Amino acid sequence: MPGVMTGPLTIYHAFGFESARRLPKLPASHICSRLHGNTFRLKVGVTGPLRESEGWIMDFAEVAAVVRPVLDEIDHCLLNEVPGLENPTTEMIAIWLWERISTRLQGLSEIELRENDTTGCVYRGPGGT
Repeated sequence: MPGVMTGPLTIYHAFGFESARRLPKLPASHICSRLHGNTFRLKVGVTGPLRESEGWIMDFAEVAAVVRPVLDEIDHCLLNEVPGLENPTTEMIAIWLWERISTRLQGLSEIELRENDTTGCVYRGPGGT
C-alpha cells in the first residue's frame, strides 16, 4: 500500500460495566471501605502491524469477542466475591482483566480502567512501561 505506514500502530476498543465493591484493606473511616458501586470504563489497546489485506490491525469485533465474555464475569457483580478480586482496587481489577484477556488477544498492549470521570489506572502488562 503506497504511502501507508506499515509499522506498529495501536487501536483501542472501549467498554463499560457496572460493579459493586468495598476495599477491605482500608481503615473503616475511608469512604471506599464501605460498599459502593462504580460505572467502570475499560479501554483495551492492541498494537501490531497494519494488515495490508484489510488496511487495519484487527477488526474491532475480534477485540469485543474476547473482552465481552470476560466482562460478563464481573458485570453487575460484587467484585469482592470474584476469585482473585477479594481486594478489588482499580489496579487489581486491571491486572485481573489483563490476565484473562492477554491469553486470548494477540497484540494486547494496554488496558485503561476508569472508575469514574477523574480517576483510573493504566496497565501495560508485566514489565510494561
